[in-house]
Amino acid sequence: MNFINDTLGKVLNDLAVSHRDDTAVKHYTRNYSRTWKEFNDECNEVAKGLLGLGIKKGDHIAIWATNIPEWLIILFASAKIGAVLVTVNTNYKVFELEYLLRQSDTKMLVMLDKFKDSNYVEIVRELCPEIDNAKDGYVENEKLPFLKRIVIAGTDLKPQGMLPFENIKDFGKNVSDEELNNITLSLDKDDIVNIQYTSGTTGFPKGVMLTHYNILNNGKSIGDCMKFTDKDKLCICVPLFHCFGLVLATMAAVTHATSIVLVDYFRPLDVLGAVQDEKCTALHGVPTMFIAMLEHPDFKKYKLNLRTGIMAGSPCPVKVMQQTIDEMGMTEITIAYGQTEASPVCTQTSTDDSIERRVQTVGKMLPGIEGKIVDPETGKTLAPNMPGEFCARGYNIMKGYYKMPEATALAIDKDGWLHTGDLCTVDEHGYYKVVGRIKDMIIRGGENIYPKEIEEFLYTHPKISDVQVIGVPSEQYGEEVMAAIILKKGESMTEEEVKQFVLSHMARHKVPKYVEFVTSFPTNAAGKIQKYKMREAAIEKFNLQKAANIETA
Repeated sequence: MNFINDTLGKVLNDLAVSHRDDTAVKHYTRNYSRTWKEFNDECNEVAKGLLGLGIKKGDHIAIWATNIPEWLIILFASAKIGAVLVTVNTNYKVFELEYLLRQSDTKMLVMLDKFKDSNYVEIVRELCPEIDNAKDGYVENEKLPFLKRIVIAGTDLKPQGMLPFENIKDFGKNVSDEELNNITLSLDKDDIVNIQYTSGTTGFPKGVMLTHYNILNNGKSIGDCMKFTDKDKLCICVPLFHCFGLVLATMAAVTHATSIVLVDYFRPLDVLGAVQDEKCTALHGVPTMFIAMLEHPDFKKYKLNLRTGIMAGSPCPVKVMQQTIDEMGMTEITIAYGQTEASPVCTQTSTDDSIERRVQTVGKMLPGIEGKIVDPETGKTLAPNMPGEFCARGYNIMKGYYKMPEATALAIDKDGWLHTGDLCTVDEHGYYKVVGRIKDMIIRGGENIYPKEIEEFLYTHPKISDVQVIGVPSEQYGEEVMAAIILKKGESMTEEEVKQFVLSHMARHKVPKYVEFVTSFPTNAAGKIQKYKMREAAIEKFNLQKAANIETA
């Protein structure tokens, strides 16, 4: 593989010349379509505006929005001036947003007005009441000392005090094209361009620092596996805030001059409509998304021209993979595996792999990345087909967790190996299979959920004495959240009360589907809680055997 030694800004500049009149980005439901030349010009105007607003190299800009055109514009505009894009989960509520803005030292927040049951404007007003009296979105807040500017995007609404996204350009009138270009060319491929917040098993979410080199080359490898060209069109309905949307989709497309068709967020008919109407040849999704489309009563009404794409984000049921090949025409669909800390993909199947390999494994290591399976206790490399912890090393490994050196040292050893916490096997031909997780992180429909974060929050309820949160099998989402709760003496509480308490402060996907009130937790001789035993008991109690037995790659 020929590695890309440029930055995101330079790659986009080059596309504006080599593919100037080809469609770069089109939004399916918004009136937005740009060629590579037009898109690059727009990003340059916004980049100059950011400079005029005082954004400098190394400053952090957070984006809290669905897949709107402004999301991609702010990504490339910030990359052109050396700013770092901090991605925010669209499902966040006030508790999570405040933590992220504070921990990431975000200087500017670009946000949509609302999404589903979250009113972003109200949430930001709760955090920054001074916004109502702000001029051009400028704020000073004691709780968020770094935050200086709030920008509203993707809506005709103009909330009091916030700076409309289109007005950013007005601040760049005194910045010349030459000045911007000089800044873009001065940047280094190893500069941090993105911070992605990811869940782990201890503490709160950590900010994964990724460089231009990390995500561009990972995207290139991913696109190579699908044989992307400038004749392909990729429908992006997976969230851009996730590595799936940013790297597996956007970077894979940009590195191959592949056209991008954006859908705000996943809704089966919107995606099927976009794929049909825009004649998309590629589509990415988590298994849940493909299941929702295949099982929709109107599925057969759509004429699809799909060739390839990626199913990833959570374990992929073999049956669903086969259905996408047989019923959606995705004869060259691939599976990818990795984690955010690895930019994120480590292994991927190729369009040349047999159907058996593409439905039963997660493929081989990508070029430039080493993999090994080790005994979690001893660290010794294991023989083929023996389950152990998957470790990776290469160009794709993160710079570290933002302001968390101890956590970084726990994730990446002294020899540069990233320890994923995933249990995998590798066969004699180099094909990997995921068989479980050492960590207890929950993956629900492609969303990483952090049990510790939900536990810490539930501990704040006055009726709750102790709580353990685990993942239990789900046919629809791969896993669902379950909370086992010990109440304080003399207290009573309903399942609905627990769910509403979590929903009022946290994202909907973190609300436990199952709640069980218990008097104790299973422990081993050393007193350590055995979550695997809780999971086994929950499978019996809630009759989840069918979901637990679904075969995955």
